[in-house]
Amino acid sequence: MTRREKVMRMSVEQPLWRALAAYRVLTMMYAIGLFVAAYDEFARPWVAVAFYALLAVWTLATLPKVASEAGCTRRFLAVDLAIAVGGILLTLVADDHDRILGGGPTLPSIWTAGSVLAFAIKGGWRWAALASTAVAVANLVERGAPARDTVHNVILVWVASIAIGYVVEVARASERTLARALEIEAATRERERLARDIHDSVLQVLAMVKRRGAALGGEAAELGRLAGEQEVALRTLVSGGMVPVSRVSEDAAQGAVVRAVEEPDGSDGPVDLRGLLMPYAGARVSVAEPGAPVTLPADAARELAAAVGAALDNVERHAGAQARAWILIEDEPDEVIVSVRDDGPGIPEGRLAQAEGEGRMGVALSIRGRLRDLGGSAELFSTPGQGTEVELKVPKSEKSERTARGKR
Repeated sequence: MTRREKVMRMSVEQPLWRALAAYRVLTMMYAIGLFVAAYDEFARPWVAVAFYALLAVWTLATLPKVASEAGCTRRFLAVDLAIAVGGILLTLVADDHDRILGGGPTLPSIWTAGSVLAFAIKGGWRWAALASTAVAVANLVERGAPARDTVHNVILVWVASIAIGYVVEVARASERTLARALEIEAATRERERLARDIHDSVLQVLAMVKRRGAALGGEAAELGRLAGEQEVALRTLVSGGMVPVSRVSEDAAQGAVVRAVEEPDGSDGPVDLRGLLMPYAGARVSVAEPGAPVTLPADAARELAAAVGAALDNVERHAGAQARAWILIEDEPDEVIVSVRDDGPGIPEGRLAQAEGEGRMGVALSIRGRLRDLGGSAELFSTPGQGTEVELKVPKSEKSERTARGKR
């Protein structure tokens, strides 16, 4: 039975929504209490009664709306803010003018802060700034002049709402990072479990076929060699978590291995270079990669992979069918470096110049030419008797992508 890892997600916003719902109810009751205590001082108390009836119905009916981010839609926020601003302006009609000038509270009082906080929790500090500005303008219009207490309250609501909105944005970013880390951890555990299962079954069978084929000889030896290559490729796949697929076919006449790499969809987007180079791994070719995506523009990645393929062809052609090769992928801040090293006899001094003179342009065109077109470089180091190393460098700047596109 397959066991699946479960990633538990917790929302850092949910407690804020619950607190906001409680705040709206409490501040609604507080605003009504202020009105009841000063009922005789209102010029038109019936206007205030009508507003508080609307406020009470709206606050209680919309409690499910402020219970979560999904329910708190833009339309709801707009209506909620309109009620808050309308209540502030309606104070001019309901309350006594002298009481307003004396610093009396508005009809919604501190309930308006709940409307602004809903904007902050929903959309971050920018939405909070917009809502608090609308409330500030309404307060200044209601008071008629920017008195000290009015300015103080306006600035307090403005700063508090923007700060809360910013904290919410940071919390959301942290939550996404945590969720991604948990997903990676769960995927890693599942990959390790699959690797153990594969090691106990498929890899052991391939290893047995390789040994038995070598012992029997003939066509069985060739089958064993292929099983050995697939064992190495599969072992690399389950250990590194790579997903690209390679097709391996044999040319019986030449005995050469031809690998066709499955190119990812979306040729214009960035490509993980590891996916293009991992299919080269085999019994005699080892690939070392950094364990994280090495992204390049699609054209640049394919050209670099083709240059690596040309280097491996040279290893097989000139170092012998039994020579081993190693591919090292390095992801630097401003460039990608791929080194191809072999344990062959090396290249005698002057041999490359002689090959170019004879019209053999494998290194000059297939390797150096490709890298030059990408704005990179290819360097070859060889010591007779100690093997050969080809170092390919491709910059991460947009130059390589523009150059590669210009070749189409």
